[in-house]
Amino acid sequence: MDITIETIMMELVVNGGNARSCAMQAIAAARDGKPGLAERLMKEADEAIEKAHEFQTGILQAEASGEHLEMSLIMVHAQDHLMNAMTVRDLAKEFLKLYKNQIYAAGKEGVVI
Repeated sequence: MDITIETIMMELVVNGGNARSCAMQAIAAARDGKPGLAERLMKEADEAIEKAHEFQTGILQAEASGEHLEMSLIMVHAQDHLMNAMTVRDLAKEFLKLYKNQIYAAGKEGVVI
């Protein structure tokens, strides 16, 4: 691997954390009636998860090609961050749909989330 395992783990933590934060902010924006902001934040969350997933794929490819990767607490922590971010992102998408339905039910059909 050209990049150190520590760097990869930090990328997973940072990008996972950024994705989770953006997804939570998107929920708040949708709740506050700011659908455009909610969509932009969800896009940022998706991009951060995609970036983290690219680093994760690098780890998997290295191990699949025979490189021995020592399991460490930081590796577990990094994977946990990414999985947590993906779960929060998925839930945020559902929250945005719920807020959209709530807006439609209130008769504000011009607003799109």
